[in-house]
Amino acid sequence: MTAAVLALAASVAPIATWAQEVTIETARGPVTLEANPESVAVYDMAAMDTLDALGVVPTGRIDNLRLKRLEHLDSATPVGTIFEPDLEKLAGLNPDLTIVGGRSAPKLQDVAQLSNAIDMTIGEDIIGDSRKRLAAYGTIFGLENKAAQMDAALQAKLDKVQAEAKNQGTALVVLTNGPKISAYGVGSRFGWIHNAVGLPQAAQGLAVDPHGNAISFEFIAEHNPDWLFVIDRGAAIGAEGESAKDTLDNPLVAQTNAAKNGHILYLNAADAYIAGGGYQAMMEMLDQVDAAFGADS
Repeated sequence: MTAAVLALAASVAPIATWAQEVTIETARGPVTLEANPESVAVYDMAAMDTLDALGVVPTGRIDNLRLKRLEHLDSATPVGTIFEPDLEKLAGLNPDLTIVGGRSAPKLQDVAQLSNAIDMTIGEDIIGDSRKRLAAYGTIFGLENKAAQMDAALQAKLDKVQAEAKNQGTALVVLTNGPKISAYGVGSRFGWIHNAVGLPQAAQGLAVDPHGNAISFEFIAEHNPDWLFVIDRGAAIGAEGESAKDTLDNPLVAQTNAAKNGHILYLNAADAYIAGGGYQAMMEMLDQVDAAFGADS
């Protein structure tokens, strides 16, 4: 933190006034802060996605939102990236609250020198943490009733998809990165799909690793999933190169039950990879699964 940035922060700091306080649960434990902040800077896509669903408009955002449904938030002030906050811009914005999470979480202490800041990282329990964050945002912004209604809608969607998943067989969740393929099991970054959908793993014993388990076409054929859920990292970040469909266009994959029955589902890549745990991202991916199961019935 440079002296210039601290000086700027001090020059724009408002005179303290009494405000109602609320206590919420964050990724680092309970935090007490002022309710109904008027200015909010957000460095996490899942948080941005959930806040947008609640109708909360941030005043500060990351440089590249990457989600088309959030393009209407472009008018917010860019204050850095999810990896590196621009502290001078953040100090100039002087938000009442700054939210970090996931990739930006290591910068909590840096941004906390400029405003109240909370870490709203969503961990491996994506569904559970997503719902906790939704409730916390409802508390912060006085939108408890709306948050409760949204949570009820999410639960209804989960119940519907789980009911449809009965007798659908096994599933394998994979991430493609150009020609490379990784599998994710229960308890891992994308393993929430098994819990949310209710389909057992086609491959048991997958290590819980943030980067997944590197696998081959032979691995997919050997475990022969009835459903194959695919996340295309390249599509999520706008990278050039081989798409997930190109990568999986392989004779061994074509022999699986998933391929034979039209059960390869390409999840919205940005929702899964960038905004995972965001409310709208969760609902849209569950809608995809719901539509796929419905088409199969």
